[in-house]
Amino acid sequence: MRIDDVDIGDGAPFCLIAGPCVIESEEHAFNLARRLATITREQGVPLIFKASYDKANRTSLSSFRGPGLREGLRILGEIKRATGLPVLTDVHEPAHVAPVAEVCDVLQIPAFLSRQTDLLVEAGRSGRAVNIKKGQFLYPWDIRHAAEKVASTGNRQVILTERGVSFGYHNLVVDMRSLVIMRELGFPVVLDVTHGVQLPGGAGTASSGQPQFIEPLARAGIAVGADGIFLEVHEQPECALSDGPNALRLDLLPGLLARLRQIDALVRAWMKPPA
Repeated sequence: MRIDDVDIGDGAPFCLIAGPCVIESEEHAFNLARRLATITREQGVPLIFKASYDKANRTSLSSFRGPGLREGLRILGEIKRATGLPVLTDVHEPAHVAPVAEVCDVLQIPAFLSRQTDLLVEAGRSGRAVNIKKGQFLYPWDIRHAAEKVASTGNRQVILTERGVSFGYHNLVVDMRSLVIMRELGFPVVLDVTHGVQLPGGAGTASSGQPQFIEPLARAGIAVGADGIFLEVHEQPECALSDGPNALRLDLLPGLLARLRQIDALVRAWMKPPA
């Protein structure tokens, strides 16, 4: 699959989907996009920039949600024009699909909405690539139903993203077998390590996280053959307005990408059929 100038799946090297959890401000989103573009260019890793205009599923009513649809899309459009990066954002309801599709290259279905038929079908009809986050309540075999809803429109530009499954109170676990199972459905598979280390609602009025496990999970995902890694990054995660406890500190990204590239090259060389 090709999204703008980024190849994902079909034997291509892994790509990175990265950015802040939510658009905190226009200046912050722009600065982060530019820094990510520089880092990934230096590391030779294709990048899709991600940021949400609205976090509609925050734990608390008082939590920061973002600038909203109109302002958020304006900012994302400016970032795309200024950096040339393909852009991904969440859609939460069918009415948002058309305006988002005018601006963004990838429409993302949040995990909690991965069974919402009307949303999936409308996203498929947009003609844009659709990244479906597998719900924390779904087995890997079951995500095929969500993919089929999108594909029923004739749009097979579908990406499936693993982000862990509920495992007791305030905890998630990532089963690496799910990446293999989901790949067998015939779509590129991405590992969301940011939300794989999340502790949903673990801070009472917000989610907590275990960022020390971001790199081990990312390395494992690439070793299993993930086509992409999803990361939320921030210069100061402790100051982030959403999901800071499970975000990667930006200055750790270059080293992580360098190590992931080594694993990716080894795995793809091993998987390459003999001449």
